[in-house]
Amino acid sequence: MGDTGDVQLHVRVEGDQGSAGPTKDSIPSNETPPPPSKLRHWRWWLMVALNICFLLAGQTVGVLLGRLYYNEGGNSKWMATVVQSAGFPVLFIPLLLYPSPPASTATVARPSIVKVAVICICLGLIIAGDNLMYSYGLLYLPVSTYSLVCATQLAFNVVFAYFINSQKFTSPILNSVVLLSFSAALLGSQSDSEDSANVPKGKYPLGFVLTLGASATYSLALCLLQLAFQKVLKTETFSVVLWIQICTSFVATIASVVGLFASGESSGLHGEMEVYGKGKVSYLMTLVWTAVAWQVSSVGVVGLVFVVSSLFSNAVSTLALPLVPIFAVVFFHDKMEGVKIIAMLIAIWGFVSYIYHHYLDDKKTKKAIAIDAE
Repeated sequence: MGDTGDVQLHVRVEGDQGSAGPTKDSIPSNETPPPPSKLRHWRWWLMVALNICFLLAGQTVGVLLGRLYYNEGGNSKWMATVVQSAGFPVLFIPLLLYPSPPASTATVARPSIVKVAVICICLGLIIAGDNLMYSYGLLYLPVSTYSLVCATQLAFNVVFAYFINSQKFTSPILNSVVLLSFSAALLGSQSDSEDSANVPKGKYPLGFVLTLGASATYSLALCLLQLAFQKVLKTETFSVVLWIQICTSFVATIASVVGLFASGESSGLHGEMEVYGKGKVSYLMTLVWTAVAWQVSSVGVVGLVFVVSSLFSNAVSTLALPLVPIFAVVFFHDKMEGVKIIAMLIAIWGFVSYIYHHYLDDKKTKKAIAIDAE
């Protein structure tokens, strides 16, 4: 990840071709190997596609199971916060499957353990607070409204990325920010008019503000993570990204567990399990699979931060926007009034605007590489 955002990754993928391709002596004279640059470009897009699938599937399932927990009798905001980070051991699976390549002798000096620890602790605490705000938002809002408000994280990320990561600010990105802001404003204007079942009455404004704050905090955390790799860690291996995610999730889990016991909500968990609408086993499975889903999503998040940028990772996250409300209508009977439909269409338009920006960057990069090759 570099200061030039999305374009830099394409240049890096294309520019490293000489170090990884097969040597001339190892290829029989009667065979023509595929161009290394094309092979690397194909692998880059495959990695992007896999991470997009992880992010969309994990985020959609995580939000729906979180709402199911509240609908069936769960009421602990801190428990809902714990499960958003407690599934971090799942990340050891991709860590074992995709180990880092041997370090080069030209690799820059590693940062001190103290600096890495400070980064993980600070990010972990930010994530714990962010997860708590998301837990309150999911309790106080219908899941369809909740997911639409979360789409504003892309707008926040654009602003934070501009000031923190020197991300360029183009007209399609600006258009995306404006559209997502309008979408959130439309939803905010609904206020107490929401009457969805299982949502506490009169809590809509608080849920809206907390979800909006959580979206901003999430975007800030991603930009700070990217900055840490640029300025401190200075390492671009997927396993290192996973290690940072594991460490920050561990800190977030510890902080959430402390909050669970300090708030006194831990004493009510047994009773909560007893009265859970679908039974004790379903209660445990809901929590377990919620934790797994959020970690699958986190693999996609950190993968896209590593392969592209924090801004692109957030843009893909908004792609779940039309998925969650549709499933919410089917499973939780959320209402989709005209205001919500308009807000969803505006937000989708904002997402497409950003994707168009990325397409233009990709096209420009390919043209520059072709000119250099000549």
